[in-house]
Amino acid sequence: MRNINLRYVDEEYDEQGLLRRFRVSLPDDFNFAYDVVDEIAAEEPQRPAMQWCNPEGEEHLFTFQDMKVWSDKTARFLAEEGIGRGDMVMVILRRHYQFWFTATALHKLGAVMVPATFMLKEHDLSYRIQSAEVKAIICTDCGDIAQIADNVAPECPSLQKKILVAGAGGGLCPDRAEERGWGLALAGEAGICALPAQREGWIDFNTRVHQTPAAFERVQTRSKDPLLMYFSSGTSGNPKMVLHDSGYAAAHTLTAKHWHNVRSDGGLHFTIADTGWGKAVWGKYYGQWMMEACILAYDFDRFHADEILSLIARYHVTTLCCPPTMYRMFAEADVSRFDLGSLEYCTTAGEALNPDLFSYWKKNTGLTIFEGFGQTETPLTIANLTGSTPRPGSMGKPSPQYRIEVLRPDGSVCNLGETGEICIAMDEDAHGIMVEYYRNPDKTAEAIHDGWYHTGDTAWKDQEGYFWYVGRNDDVIKSSGYRIGPFEIESVLLEHGAVREVAVTGVPDELRGFAVKATVVLAEGFEGDDDLTRELQTWVKRKTAPYKYPRIIDYVEELPKTVNGKIRRVAIRKADEEAAHLPEEHDKKDGLL
Repeated sequence: MRNINLRYVDEEYDEQGLLRRFRVSLPDDFNFAYDVVDEIAAEEPQRPAMQWCNPEGEEHLFTFQDMKVWSDKTARFLAEEGIGRGDMVMVILRRHYQFWFTATALHKLGAVMVPATFMLKEHDLSYRIQSAEVKAIICTDCGDIAQIADNVAPECPSLQKKILVAGAGGGLCPDRAEERGWGLALAGEAGICALPAQREGWIDFNTRVHQTPAAFERVQTRSKDPLLMYFSSGTSGNPKMVLHDSGYAAAHTLTAKHWHNVRSDGGLHFTIADTGWGKAVWGKYYGQWMMEACILAYDFDRFHADEILSLIARYHVTTLCCPPTMYRMFAEADVSRFDLGSLEYCTTAGEALNPDLFSYWKKNTGLTIFEGFGQTETPLTIANLTGSTPRPGSMGKPSPQYRIEVLRPDGSVCNLGETGEICIAMDEDAHGIMVEYYRNPDKTAEAIHDGWYHTGDTAWKDQEGYFWYVGRNDDVIKSSGYRIGPFEIESVLLEHGAVREVAVTGVPDELRGFAVKATVVLAEGFEGDDDLTRELQTWVKRKTAPYKYPRIIDYVEELPKTVNGKIRRVAIRKADEEAAHLPEEHDKKDGLL
């Protein structure tokens, strides 16, 4: 290991060995692809970079030398197609290994990667392509997203190139792998990018990259150039375009080194995230490779706890990161049935971690779950870092990379225990915070002003400096003059044996402004009747302030979630808003008012 990360970060530790200062320092011409990926390849070409596999039976262990070769080939192919510095390129590649080739190649070219999920529909995709003036789309042939792209292409004049990647199933049909020539037929070096894709009007990525020479000369880029752009959806209006420069890539060194606690030699890190979402580069790319560590990528379609737990045992995963919902699914699958002895460290983000799940994991695996917090607009900002002592239910303490406070609407600092907005000081060296909301100066000014980046998330701080999450400004329920955060109520309900999953939201109420509603997935053997509703309401009243109890309880088969398992409260609120406009006979909820 060459400790490449120390070339770009300055760290200090206290007398207990805890990180107390962390600053990123980049040369003007820093480029993650050349100065990290290619540098490791030159120094240690056989160092493992990624263990990749899919349910169809294909697997590859890519070294950093492999990543250099395949990203060079990809960069040369894309350059031949006219893609260069500053061009916006949308990437929809699920968890295919071609994502890592493409991301690294786009960084080499100085193009801007715009990752997106394969779940987009026509309106979503058209808006994204047009608003960002996307020049090219690199898209999987798995599922229907290529057809959706074809449907919207005529209304997207900026879109000049459509490039199709054969995804070898992408976990969609492992039972048909042998029939289609996937799986073992593609295993080995000769199988990489060997499967062609044919679709009218599209360029075949695999064939072109496979045939393109690997020779590629460095393109001059700047660390302040646009690097990456994500679309971040709120509760209303169109998604915002979150633009990052190379400081974002380097800032994730702290994510991997001091939170994921990756082991660079002999370790394997597994973050469960689709490449269309920001969490993928948090845990499957920048920080981990800054630390010269190997990642596990599993190109699956639907999350099955048994399947993932088996992978941990099969590949000897040492560090794991996934949302709390997935840890809960692991618990339901009974982790004692799996050999998790290789696991050394566990982290979680995406939503607040309920104390009961924290305790379950510790009891059944011997491992503490270290919670972390950040956004599409930021890297890790608040966390229980390595060496710290987590408090169940707390998101941790501010990262030494930033100065973070809980502020009132007038900009003053909240008292201890007082709920306010999490804000990050925009100092000169606040690397990793978004550059701007692209082409939206008004939204940028709303988020970054008076020397602070305003996250839109609320929390309170205790006497020891731990932050306790309350909710998004949009999630906080204002009822009868009270500000109620959903997380505390969800945690209390999850302690009841009848509740398997729950999401707490607010619904309009003429008397109270908003009423607290709990949408509940029941554990096996329970029935969602009036008696259980009263029991759950009483349960909440006894364990927290009575005004927080859910006046409405809905019982559902499943909660709406993202592909990565994060509960989508916004979808529940939207459904309630739509139901409010239906005739009265269709506007009744399960539960008691």
